[in-house]
Amino acid sequence: MRPTIERRRADLRAAHPTWRARTLDQALRESAQRYGDRPLVLTDERTLSYAETAAWAARLADGLAAAGIQPGDRVGVLMANYLEFVPVKFAIAAAGAVAVPFNYLYRRDELAYVLAQSRCAMLITMTGFAGLDYLDMLDQIAPGWADGPTQALPEMRQVALLPTDGRTRDGVATVASLTELGEAHPGAAAGQAQHQPHDVGDILYTSGTTGSPKGVMVTHDAVLRTAYASALTRAYEDGRRILFSLPCYHMFGYLEGLLSAVFVGGAIIPQTAFDPARYFAGIERHRATDILCVPTMTVALLEHPARNRHDLSSVFGILSGAAPAPIWLWERVRTDLGITEITTGYGMTEAGGAMTLSRPEDPLELHSSTVGAVKMAGAAGLPEHGGALCAYTTVDPMTGEDLPAGSEGELVSLGPTTMLGFWEKPAETEAALTGGWLRSGDLGRVREDGYLELTGRSKELYKSGGELVMPKEIEELLSRHPGVSQAYAVGVPDERWGETGCVWVVREAGAAVTEEEILELCRGKLARFKVPKHVLFLTAEELPTTPTGKVRKFELAHQAAELLKT
Repeated sequence: MRPTIERRRADLRAAHPTWRARTLDQALRESAQRYGDRPLVLTDERTLSYAETAAWAARLADGLAAAGIQPGDRVGVLMANYLEFVPVKFAIAAAGAVAVPFNYLYRRDELAYVLAQSRCAMLITMTGFAGLDYLDMLDQIAPGWADGPTQALPEMRQVALLPTDGRTRDGVATVASLTELGEAHPGAAAGQAQHQPHDVGDILYTSGTTGSPKGVMVTHDAVLRTAYASALTRAYEDGRRILFSLPCYHMFGYLEGLLSAVFVGGAIIPQTAFDPARYFAGIERHRATDILCVPTMTVALLEHPARNRHDLSSVFGILSGAAPAPIWLWERVRTDLGITEITTGYGMTEAGGAMTLSRPEDPLELHSSTVGAVKMAGAAGLPEHGGALCAYTTVDPMTGEDLPAGSEGELVSLGPTTMLGFWEKPAETEAALTGGWLRSGDLGRVREDGYLELTGRSKELYKSGGELVMPKEIEELLSRHPGVSQAYAVGVPDERWGETGCVWVVREAGAAVTEEEILELCRGKLARFKVPKHVLFLTAEELPTTPTGKVRKFELAHQAAELLKT
């Protein structure tokens, strides 16, 4: 019989009575010593134990060092949830370098920007995935990249390939050859300067409200604290097995999947893309006890006929976050999937991932009407806030002044997992952090019981399928297109996706730009989650504006929502 939630939390607290800051590679080595031959990564093709993962990561780290990677260098990772991602990620940490996991759905121009802005010394990349050809993209972005630094990417000294489609490139390293290089130079990484728990371990790119994506700098200690807090709040049992397809370049898959599992000797069952039938098959084959989803995925699981053809009796936990979900969804999760421990949450990359979670013992109404309370963290949290992971309050979104307790306003947070700042963007960092408090751009309130309610956004970002979308990026693309005078992207409610994109277009005089033309342009230039679902047209005179002529985008969002309801 499974221990009670209270017993599981007590066991976790007993295992971590104090918090000792450590680096990611130290955390892996400690877990390998403790859990040894237990599986850490389970795929249909191969299993990696804790000991095997730690040994492989050490060889790769030596390979990185032998290849010239120095402490503090940035190493880009363009990789879906393949088994290799795990040893690669820990190897970068062991070499003292900074991992920069990129969204592998980026198109060429998006990838070109983040590669240049991050100033990566090395890129570890798939050769192809989901119809995208990364070798061809690199050829277009930086001709001659296989031979070393280029004019476009002067700091990227080398590339290592994961031949996901069987291709390689003459003279270019692979993950396998990098491992062999490490075997030939044992201890190369250990001989380099030591990195510390409060050093930057990851730079994670996230959409901002204006301009281009920003690289969020988070420390080793921050992500480990967040991951431990998830395990404690969700009351992980010893050996929890977590199945997910949410990408590990994102905090969701990385923290709520991979890193949280290591605190209980658990295993992850990563999948490279979401498919309900594969989720069900993976649960049955690997006896998953937990799944990670966003609400759109949860709906797809409930609607798919394959769930009746698989033994799902092992799974009892779900974290379905990143967007609100109605209470009927949670009711069906219980009745149709047999899942008894439901959790939702809220957070942002800049805060260190999800900062709030509803509790698995909460009534369904709380999962639907709130985004949970601040995560429990025990010794890893803030003593002055009862051991919680962070603190939330609200401020006036215009002035930044504190509001009375319980008031609706812009949510701000403070805690040890908050980012150090945006990579090489001091002005944006200063705007986001005020006296250590992080401005979220989200409107909401903190209830008397400590649970958070979200009520809207003070900024223009919207979230589609769990991914933040930056309207300005879409608007700039469309405004350059012949026949388009103005373009305004907004988020509109969507029953399946939570929110989805809608773009209002003002045509140039005499132009006949069509909806399909707009969508085709977006499909060719933007990652799929950024492509708007709806296109609406209006004239310049019909635009809602302020007395000074500024377009009132919140009114466009309201108009779009009303039109699309009918």
